[in-house]
Amino acid sequence: MDSSDDILQMATPSALLTLDGVIRSLNAAMARTLGRSVEQCVGRGFGDLLPTSQLSASESLVSHAATTTTVAMRVLEFPGPGAASVVCLVEARRVNDPVGGEALVWVHSLDARNDRGGLLIPFRLAAKAANLGLCMYSPQERKLEWLGGAPALAALFPEASMSLSEVVRRVHPDDRGALRRLVRSAAAQSPWIRLRFLTEHDGWHFLVCRARRIILGSGGPERVFGVIHDDTKRQARRRRALVALSAERQRADEIAAFSSAVMTAVTEQEIQQVVLTRLAATFGGTGAALAFITNGRLRVSSDAGIPIPVAALHGLPLDAPSALPHVIRTGEPQFISNQEDYIRRWPHGAMVPYFDRLDSGYAISITSLSPSGDQPLGAWFVTYDSEHRSSPDERALMGTLADLAGQALKRVRLQEARVELATALQQAMLPTLPEHLPGLEAAACYQPSRDGLDIGGDWYDAFVLPDGAIALEIGDVQGHDVDAAAAMGQVRASMRAIAAHEPDPATVLTRTNELLVTMDAARFASCTMLRIDPDDGRVTGASAGHVPLLYARDDGSHSIREMPGGPVLGVLPDADYAEETFTLDKDAALVMVTDGVVEGPSLTLDAGLERAGTLAAQAIHDGLNTEETADRILDAAVAVDHLDDVAVLIIRRT
Repeated sequence: MDSSDDILQMATPSALLTLDGVIRSLNAAMARTLGRSVEQCVGRGFGDLLPTSQLSASESLVSHAATTTTVAMRVLEFPGPGAASVVCLVEARRVNDPVGGEALVWVHSLDARNDRGGLLIPFRLAAKAANLGLCMYSPQERKLEWLGGAPALAALFPEASMSLSEVVRRVHPDDRGALRRLVRSAAAQSPWIRLRFLTEHDGWHFLVCRARRIILGSGGPERVFGVIHDDTKRQARRRRALVALSAERQRADEIAAFSSAVMTAVTEQEIQQVVLTRLAATFGGTGAALAFITNGRLRVSSDAGIPIPVAALHGLPLDAPSALPHVIRTGEPQFISNQEDYIRRWPHGAMVPYFDRLDSGYAISITSLSPSGDQPLGAWFVTYDSEHRSSPDERALMGTLADLAGQALKRVRLQEARVELATALQQAMLPTLPEHLPGLEAAACYQPSRDGLDIGGDWYDAFVLPDGAIALEIGDVQGHDVDAAAAMGQVRASMRAIAAHEPDPATVLTRTNELLVTMDAARFASCTMLRIDPDDGRVTGASAGHVPLLYARDDGSHSIREMPGGPVLGVLPDADYAEETFTLDKDAALVMVTDGVVEGPSLTLDAGLERAGTLAAQAIHDGLNTEETADRILDAAVAVDHLDDVAVLIIRRT
């Protein structure tokens, strides 16, 4: 070999290595190609100065040259002096140092100007192994050349070479800026970018691309290499997954809304509305119907999408040989995929007049509202205008929702029975006002609570005293249940009995309080009592912790009258109650209310009293009678969402 000085004078990158790959000496061209100074390279492992991806290839090259007498060649990638890496065809051979006779390995770059394509072979193989496409862009010629890689990606580029303008034309307008940044990037390697590319035959493809700047051979031209991954199929799978996820979320929302609506329904009609508006959509059907049992026969209602005339099913006996009555009787669901399946299972049921007019692909799913062995409640069914085979999950879900609907129906019917009982009890306990009160007109109205059993503790009473005066009472016992109603009855009866002997309101309240305290009553009560002389309109009144009176005049004015008295009844022993006397003018009225009329979640007591007084005065001014006036006040209280029971008692002097 030539001397080491001759090697170092070569124009192409050249270096002498020890047999284990350590750099003994190198020329300036090799140092530049390694991206370092000569001093930084000497004494370092040759492979250690190359990119990590080249370590194995460089070690194999040096080892082959060190252990054989043959020449070895390999394409290696060097860091390069700038942002771009340098790809060279490197030759390695074993030589002896002419000075000391030491065995060395001489590595140097060969001139590949006549076969630059050979430098690209490792890149093609790597791209193909990674299922990527490989292309090369020449900034000077502004052309993109397809180099190969994954065969499937070759279809994206029907021509081996394309101008940059043609490539840009095929890229989606929103992604063209990203493509330009990719090819103009000054970085050694760009980040991955996504863009949409229009092919001639397959439409839009979703591509993921990355660019690298590479110099082809020492002193060779710089090119931009791009690796491409076709993400179209994965994107399609992702879109399908997102669509499926969205559909599943929507279905879950529909199921949750269905369940919530059913469980919060408070009447049978509300359950019917929920089922007929939501059932078909929840299970992808075209129609739905709901059947209840009344006196052993079906009572059927349906939405507009069901092809079965409801009249053909309405009134069917529970023992009819057809699918719907069978499901209700046994609690066993029926999932019928088509007309043939129906006829096979129910040959007698197929004689129903409407069935022959249905399409042969017609399907139906029927589910009982009560499980097998329970009292039959009814069933619902979903219809499909084509063949439908319910999956096990769908069947289980339909059964679960039907069970929820059945529970809601039981709850509603039980509550309705309780309400009927409560209403009957309440009406039985409320008094009938005297029909004829000379010189006076009286009216009362009552609205039960919407809490508990709808039995409240509010009461009113009006009766004629032995001396001809009129006694009026209104009060409220704590609670909204049967015990409250019972306590209310005790208080009202006690006050009547006491008033027959001691008619002064303060005395009646005092004696009633003593009685309740002695009985150790579990409930306390508020109350206002008035004694009215129909001849002169003199009113004597007292209050036991009750809301004030309203004094309404025929000129449309009103006032709020706080009555004297004492604490609520049944709490403090030896309580004293005061009273006062005033005159009720002709054509004026006294309005007695319970707290539910003038207090609520969004209504203060003062605001409620003012509103009720205004309504009463306006009604009297408008010429309404006492019954119409009471209704107007009560309707206003209900309209602001009061939950408490409410009572109104009005007495007007005529």
